[in-house]
Amino acid sequence: MPIEKSEFTGLYPCDFYTPAELFEPDRMYTVTEIARLLQGLEPDAAIDEETEEVLLDWAIPWVMTNAEDLVVAEPRTDDEPGYYGLRRPEDLADDGGDGDDDNGTPEGADGTADAAEDASADEQ
Repeated sequence: MPIEKSEFTGLYPCDFYTPAELFEPDRMYTVTEIARLLQGLEPDAAIDEETEEVLLDWAIPWVMTNAEDLVVAEPRTDDEPGYYGLRRPEDLADDGGDGDDDNGTPEGADGTADAAEDASADEQ
């Protein structure tokens, strides 16, 4: 049930860190490490499982909201989590074989790049 604001002794801005404020530019972090950082904790701080679950409830939407400012790395092994980091221009340098089009969308993700290639092949 909603509560009147007047019932609280204080109200505060709902501010969150930006990726640039939270991350070291040359480091990558797991979602659980991001959850700790958002609370001002060290990435490897020991917390109980219940607290970690609550922190993850905040961290996952934060990652999604800030996706434009982040890069993600595929796990190096099958049992490793994904890692996220601050997006820098040099992180996404076009190496010619990344499968992305000019706007960073993987080719074929929305069907347009593949359809254009098919149409071009038909014309030849």
